[in-house]
Amino acid sequence: MQRIKDYRKDYNATKETTLAELKKTYRGFMKEWHPDKFNNDAEKLAVAEAKSTALIEAYHFLVSISPETHEKQLEEYTATTNTRIEGLMFKKSVLEVSFLDGSVYEYFGVPHKVYLKLYNSDKQNRFGKRHLFTSFLYRNAVKKN
Repeated sequence: MQRIKDYRKDYNATKETTLAELKKTYRGFMKEWHPDKFNNDAEKLAVAEAKSTALIEAYHFLVSISPETHEKQLEEYTATTNTRIEGLMFKKSVLEVSFLDGSVYEYFGVPHKVYLKLYNSDKQNRFGKRHLFTSFLYRNAVKKN
């Protein structure tokens, strides 16, 4: 969750920020920090490369958790969450769920007790549909092969 807060702070974004607004901010940052602007100064070039890499990572992450992105990918997400869960990994309130179709989704802000109930459930997909898949902020971490 801290990563989300940090990225939103970097972009001065909220939960309601549109993809168009996010893209405009991203382009402004990249105009300012693109490494090509600093070819003559090695020190500034290194700073610009690190800054632009961080900005790109934050942008892609914020796009992946955007409500607009979720809306566009709802059909695919629904199909994926209807397949069997293959694996679970939980760390610091982030639950990573691997599905049979090869997709991996990250769910943010998941309480440890919800993870334990999912892990111990003999019907993990059913539990996920009722208590996880539509209840927590998520993003597609790995696309299907």
